[in-house]
Amino acid sequence: MRIALHTRVRADRVAQYEAAHREVPTELTAAIRAAGVTSWTIWRSGCELFHLLECEDYARLLTELEHLPVNVAWQARMADLLDVVHDYSEGGADAGLPVVWEL
Repeated sequence: MRIALHTRVRADRVAQYEAAHREVPTELTAAIRAAGVTSWTIWRSGCELFHLLECEDYARLLTELEHLPVNVAWQARMADLLDVVHDYSEGGADAGLPVVWEL
């Protein structure tokens, strides 16, 4: 399944956000892959961030990562950098952006 998400980085934290993503912990990326993600890309336009991920089951991904210490630490780090944080606890697989059009 494909899931699109929207978040927003704080204007004064763009450099830190990009730096953090150049060094995502290997333990976290391994856990994300083990939870069924095959691809995750983030685009930035100004402060707006758009994520597209492909995974087997988004709800399972959220459940598997929710209490994982490396993910908890990462989410805390991201919360300090973001104005709009995707709330992973609400909506499960339905929490992504709705599809408006597809070719």
